[in-house]
Amino acid sequence: MAQKRKPPALQQKKEEVNRKAIAWTAASVGGLIIIIGALIIIANM
Repeated sequence: MAQKRKPPALQQKKEEVNRKAIAWTAASVGGLIIIIGALIIIANM
């Protein structure tokens, strides 16, 4: 019975990890866009 109760908890943890992964990827992509934009502006000046 204990083993049957564990999968839902694992699924919730996976969802939390996926949300964190999405947040990290979004932040990294945003950071790259800001860095590239700054480099383009500096290069044009």
